[in-house]
Amino acid sequence: MADQNVPPRRPRDDRGWDGRQHHSADGYGDPTAPAPYGYDSPHPHQGGYPAQGDPREQYADGYAHAGQPGPAPRGPQWVGPEGLGRPTPARPAGTGLPALDDDDEPGGKVGRRKAMVALGGTAAVVAGGAALAMTPQLRGLFGGEAAAGDATGSTVTDGTAARPSGQQPSTVRTYTEQNESYMGSRAGAALKKNAPAGGRTYSGPAAAAAATKVTVKTVLAKDPILHLARRATFGVTPALLADIKREGMDAWIRAQLDPDKLEPSKGELKLAELPTQKLSTQQLRDQRDKLNDQGAQPEREMVDATIARQIWSKRQLFEVMVDFWNDFLHVAADFDGGEVYRNSFDQDVVRKHALGSYPEMLVAANKHPALLIYLNQKDSRKDAINENLARENLELYSVGVDGGYKEPDVRQAAMLQTGRGVQDGKYVFRPEQHYVGKVKILGFTHANNSADPKKAEAAIDAYITYIATHPSTAKYVAQSLATRFVSDTPPKSLVDRLAKTYTTNKGMIKPVLMTLFCSSEFWAGVGQKVRRPMEYLVATYRTLGVSPDASPKHNNGDSKRTPYARGLRQIHDKMRELGHYPMGQPTPDGYPDVYVAWTSAGTMVNGWNEAGEILAGYRTTFTYTPPEKLVAKPPATAGAYVDALSLRLVGQKLSTRERNLILGVAGVAATAKVDATFNGAITAVARAILASPQHHLR
Repeated sequence: MADQNVPPRRPRDDRGWDGRQHHSADGYGDPTAPAPYGYDSPHPHQGGYPAQGDPREQYADGYAHAGQPGPAPRGPQWVGPEGLGRPTPARPAGTGLPALDDDDEPGGKVGRRKAMVALGGTAAVVAGGAALAMTPQLRGLFGGEAAAGDATGSTVTDGTAARPSGQQPSTVRTYTEQNESYMGSRAGAALKKNAPAGGRTYSGPAAAAAATKVTVKTVLAKDPILHLARRATFGVTPALLADIKREGMDAWIRAQLDPDKLEPSKGELKLAELPTQKLSTQQLRDQRDKLNDQGAQPEREMVDATIARQIWSKRQLFEVMVDFWNDFLHVAADFDGGEVYRNSFDQDVVRKHALGSYPEMLVAANKHPALLIYLNQKDSRKDAINENLARENLELYSVGVDGGYKEPDVRQAAMLQTGRGVQDGKYVFRPEQHYVGKVKILGFTHANNSADPKKAEAAIDAYITYIATHPSTAKYVAQSLATRFVSDTPPKSLVDRLAKTYTTNKGMIKPVLMTLFCSSEFWAGVGQKVRRPMEYLVATYRTLGVSPDASPKHNNGDSKRTPYARGLRQIHDKMRELGHYPMGQPTPDGYPDVYVAWTSAGTMVNGWNEAGEILAGYRTTFTYTPPEKLVAKPPATAGAYVDALSLRLVGQKLSTRERNLILGVAGVAATAKVDATFNGAITAVARAILASPQHHLR
């Protein structure tokens, strides 16, 4: 990697509104606790930063280099619900929901830890719910068997003599390459055997769904409406299913592809309560000191706003694509300058073009201060060239590491892109710093013989457009989209079809997505994706019908923020604790999008405990449906009640084995009489359902 991929972070005041969560009366944290998320301390096991004791050597640039062992598991690497080495804070006796580390209880109840691991462990079994038994970390939760290492070791693909990129392969895996590296593990090989194969395109999504037979092994119901809702949104809700059934799948997809015509939700309208999101880049620069004194962090409010849209927006497919592009064309939220520029990048680059033209998105990104600062382009001039942005434009943002370019291409691209910089908070082109001379880059040639700003910039834009429409870019985007929407190991037939549509339509995204939804491979891939930690948490908020309005029980002691703003920050901080949050990857490669990259037992259990907090209504900044009211007319017997609650929360009934495990948590038989509170166990029962593979899979 030329020079260094991410500029060093200067020490700065990181006074945020909230620190790490500690339970209190409102279920949130001690406001006096130190915030653990400083700019100079990347989250453990994120990006390319090896944790202490990692066998990979950490070089001065902070990355694990080629030829070293493969990527480590994502998220906090602990076993048990305590998290980050801290014990679970105790609640007053008789209050709240027990943590998941309790033993078997008297009265016939099965230990919650054992039951929920037995349930959630099958979420690892994306290949049908029968193979790929629980990982060593999950088995270690029982206490009877110590964790015996990790099963996700990867086949390293960096540093081979055959790499088209020449003698200096990047030290950070691309979005697609890191997915493929993870899938080189033993678990990945098992998943490949169950991926949908072959396929064809139909006249419309509904026709494709009707004509496609789901043959892969999966615990999910083979219901096309449920499948569409799980893949094209951040989580199923009763209202969402009703909308798709009423409008029809074809009409619903068309409406999602035209998001400007969809009315904003209450949660989106309340984003006005995040004050820095209404400020321009210039205003953020002018008010930087004032905002810092107030503890306001614009880059974190932007993440808060993104989370709100994922939970409450009706423009769900748009938000899914925003998240996709934030991993593909990745600029971290937490970089030195992010507090001023990252929100504008979100609005003017990613969101503006998320369902439009990728070539236009990449051109806009290359003129935006956020990217120019993030990858040091502002410091590159003809007599002192920095290669960072030029390399990542090729390796991460267009053709991919195996897209055919070599080191001379990187150098010439870096020379061509000189002159672009930032001044007074705005993009500028400095012709006196622009290299003039003929360039040839991956088949693109240009005389580049003028320092005239218009002509020089036109040459750079022509090059960026060229690589954004290159056949290798078409395949790279297609592979990434197919991985996101279909399978961790998407069929080549689908990737080729999507790439052809991308090329034919010159990088327009809507036709590619429509080809995807009209393809049999999409509808055949039921149960082939597992929710990453952020997606699991968002889906939980969505299925539980959490309202953005504050609970009547809330006592807002913070005059700086509304309950809504506080609540979003609570979710944001929990996602940081889980190791996955919007725009959170510190390195430019974005988060991986395959299950085996996220095999952390601690993260899984932490998510289950958070689901329990939500169910119990401890987050009083929002309004929650009491768990005993999730089912309008609860059946009178325990087995029927579990079935009804499963339909409400995950859209289908659970298997007999899973239902029995949940009944065991409550200590009742299927025929036992229960009231709406499940004889006091409704919160534990609902949380167990949310630990099932039916909620972990998407």
